[in-house]
Amino acid sequence: MAKQKGIIKLKGTIGDITFYKSKDGYIAREKGGIDAKRIASDPAFQRTRENGSEFGRAGKAGKTLRLALRTLLLNSSDSRMVSRLTQLMVKVIQADATNDRGLRNVIDGEAELLNGFDFNITGKLGTTLFAPFVGGIDRVSGEITVDLESFIPADMIAAPSGTTHFKIISAGAEIDFEAETFVTATSETAILPWDNTPTAAITHLNAVTANSTKPLFLALGLEFYQAVNGKMYTLKNGAYNPLSLVQVSGL
Repeated sequence: MAKQKGIIKLKGTIGDITFYKSKDGYIAREKGGIDAKRIASDPAFQRTRENGSEFGRAGKAGKTLRLALRTLLLNSSDSRMVSRLTQLMVKVIQADATNDRGLRNVIDGEAELLNGFDFNITGKLGTTLFAPFVGGIDRVSGEITVDLESFIPADMIAAPSGTTHFKIISAGAEIDFEAETFVTATSETAILPWDNTPTAAITHLNAVTANSTKPLFLALGLEFYQAVNGKMYTLKNGAYNPLSLVQVSGL
């Protein structure tokens, strides 16, 4: 694979060379590879088919999780989040010690490996929010909670330059990865000043299905704002808004 140089950038195929644009710039690469029909039927590619099946399952699982948290992710994700999440989902599936290779899945894997995943690598929760919080997942009641005691925002939140205000957001999600369905509840504080005034104690309650047998997730994040002439604007289009999975119960 090589990068294109010069004023004119090509797209398409010329001879055995394919030209295309990626996140890394304009790329040129030689056509090649093994015939798809052979991969689908040749016993020599059994491992390849198994890996492909599990990778596809990981991609679908990641998409379902993203859809469940879509309202929060609109302002809290980076350009490579999808690929990072898919890679982690592959590890979750590979941790399945019940099913045969190629048939492993998220349900029988280790969904807890997703705990700590940051959806925005440019704004990690652990390097942004220093106020102690307590997360909870009560599978019997279906209550997914997060609590923060009163704190001073300027001391406990490392806000990006230009911040005047912020809010804390959270979500509880119950996800059926096999059916690709979910139940989600979200909470948020009012938009609060980022200053030396202590906040009130914060409690978020996100209720999903009681006695669920599906994986449950708690996501926590912040959104930053800048006040201009009395109006609130999302700071830098949310480029530094953190959102992380802070608790996972995979059963």
